[in-house]
Parts: sequence; C-alpha cells; structure tokens
Amino acid sequence: MNKVLIITYYWPPFGGSGVQRWLKFVKYLPSFGYQPIVYTPENPFIEIQDQSLLKDISPEAEVIKLPIWEPYGIFQKLLGKGKLKQADFVTAKKKSLTQKFALFIRGNFFIPDARVFWVRPSVVFLTDFIKSNSINTIITTGPPHSMHLIGLKLKRKDPSLKWIADFRDPWSEWGLLDSLKASTWARSIHRRLERRVLHKADEVITITPFYVNQFERLSGRKVNLLTNGFDEADFKNFSKRKADKFYLRHIGAVNDKCDPRTFMLACAQLCNEEQEIKDNMVIEFIGEVHSTFKEFVEKNISVAEITKFAPSVSHKKLIDVYETSAILVLILVGYKDAEGYMPGKLFEYLATGLPVLGIGPSNGDAALVLSESKTGVMFAEDDNEGIRKFIKDKYLDWINSNHNSMKKDFSKFSRREITGELVKLL
Repeated sequence: MNKVLIITYYWPPFGGSGVQRWLKFVKYLPSFGYQPIVYTPENPFIEIQDQSLLKDISPEAEVIKLPIWEPYGIFQKLLGKGKLKQADFVTAKKKSLTQKFALFIRGNFFIPDARVFWVRPSVVFLTDFIKSNSINTIITTGPPHSMHLIGLKLKRKDPSLKWIADFRDPWSEWGLLDSLKASTWARSIHRRLERRVLHKADEVITITPFYVNQFERLSGRKVNLLTNGFDEADFKNFSKRKADKFYLRHIGAVNDKCDPRTFMLACAQLCNEEQEIKDNMVIEFIGEVHSTFKEFVEKNISVAEITKFAPSVSHKKLIDVYETSAILVLILVGYKDAEGYMPGKLFEYLATGLPVLGIGPSNGDAALVLSESKTGVMFAEDDNEGIRKFIKDKYLDWINSNHNSMKKDFSKFSRREITGELVKLL
C-alpha cells in the first residue's frame, strides 16, 4: 500500500469544520490503496472539542504526534483569562492598551500564524521519519499556513518528494489579516511566503472555484478544485421528523465577519405580519456566536423572542438536530470575497435534502451549488421580500406536513467521490 504523509494542525478531538476535510480523506484513502500517516500536534490549543470524531479515524491510519509550543498561554494573561474568547478579542471595539499590544504582536510578528514555532522541530523530526518509512508523498493543509512552511522546508531538503499543498482558506488575501491589523510590512512577508509555497508545491488544491481563480492569479499556475463534501455514512439512517416548532437553524460559528442581522429583521417583520408563524417559528443558532450579534438580538425584542442560542454539539448529535429542522440557514453576508465562500456545512445541508435559505452573493459559488441542486435559494441581503416569501412558503409546507426531505443525487459531493479525485493527483 502506498504511503502518504498528511501534515495537519486540526485533528480529533478538535471539533468544528476545520478537522472534517482531512479526517474524511483519511477515512477513505485506504480503500484506494493508500495508507495515510497523519502528523499533528500532541498538545494543541483547543477551544472546541468533539470526542465523537475520534471514532471516525480510520483504523488503517497511523497518527504520529510531536509537542507544540503556542503563545496562547501568554495571550490569555494579556487578555484577562475568562473575559474574552480569542474571536471576541480580535474584534472587540474596546480594548485595553495591553490587549491592543497583544493584537499588534499577533498580527505582525507571528507570521504566518502563532503555530510558526512548530515548523523547525517538525522539519527535524519528519526528515528522519520520511526516510526511515520510505515516504514519497506529503500533503500539507492550511490554515494554519505554517503547515505549508513545513512542507516547503521538507521539499527543499528532498526535491524528489511529491508535495501537495491544500488551501482551505486564502492566505495573503484572507480577511483575517484585516481583523488582525496586519501592517503593510507583515502583509509583504505573507505574500512572499505564499508565493514560495505556490511555486514549489507539485500540486496545489483548494475548495471553491473562486479560490482556484484567486490562487491561479497569484501563482500563474494550475490550481485544482477539490470541494468539501458530506460523508454518506453519516446520513445512512437520516430520517426527517416534524418537530413541535418551525425551526430555522444555523449550524456553526457566527464570527465577527458573519452578519445575520438583515435576515433576522426580515424574520421579525414576517412574524409581525403573521401571528401564526410567530407562534411557531424558532430561529436557532447552534455553535459559538460572536458577542456583538448576541447584543443585537438582546436589544431587539421582536428578534429576541423568536431566537435561541445553543452550544456546539458533537457531529454525531448534529444529525439528530438536522432531522427536526424545517429550514437550514446559510449566512455569507459580511465575509470578504463572500462569492467564493462555501463552508463545509453547505454540503451537509445538501445531504439532508432540506430546504436551504442562503443570504449572500447571488452570483457566488454557494449560490450556484444551491441553484444547480435545487435545494435552496441564495437571497441578496436586502431582498427582504424574497426572504419572507421563501420562509412563508416553507412554513405552509411544514404546517401541511409536506416535510419529507428531497431525494436527489449529490454523489459528486460525497467524501468518497472527492477522495477519488484526490487519488488522481496522488
């Protein structure tokens, strides 16, 4: 069996979308004749855990770990432990001088990210490991983009290695750099490192057509599209059930860039017009929610009375949550280059067959997927009337028990099929 070394920061028990992509690739690679060897930190800084994902690790995969030093302990002291989460710290309007200093250091000295201190010890360790295990192919996946620097240095040491660089997000044009107040000087370093990775990797892959075009423009080379997807095995027992309330659910984090406010105001207006819908509608956000959005909800009574917040749940329990949903909500408003944003949950939404209400660019990659699959509609953020009509129509379906999920063929987005595309590159 051919060996492939996968270098990733995110690995179970990490939760969230960042871990899903390569967890599923690793799950299906053995069926294509490849033995995955996963290299990941032994002691990473984890904010969201999902122990249920540990069961999804292929028994044929070998997982090797090396300790990592990250500066988050220092940051917690500077921020005031327990007062601010990392996401809130980056975007908080009011910061102390200490916090402003910490943000400046984070955005301008930890380049490309705070895991950069793991690069050198990883290269030392993996150089010997690769030779002693006769590994010919490595894959790096970022963010964090420090993982690509490990690949770059390993490639320099052994040019015969085949190296695939996987970008789940942009790098030099990532909106996060704006939030981190990265200086012109820092951005120039990001661009230089990015160019080196793009030019030295044997293959470059990314997750959306928009990002393909972006990286091809930056590199002047071909970039391959391997989207995210859904695991058919996760949905084999999926069965739609009518709940006691008309649930509109948003799954996943609402960070500082995600702006659901226009969607919420449209829902509140509909409820003011339709008392019956108001009596039954619940908008539920499942996952981490940015403090400024929570404040918006709390200050608007008409919004607050139809809104619930729930903590993150394990991926296993998430399937149960899907089963009692009436509409699944996708918010792309507020993101930089939102035309190219296709979060992993979009493909799980497709797998449920439930109607999807999207708010964002009507000409973007996610809008095209919804249109072609006939599973939902992407509305512009100011299309208040369109949003209200969509919800009202789906409410009538729900009330009349026309709630069976649609049976469509989304096999091209299955994790197994996409792994087959990866194998072609291998």
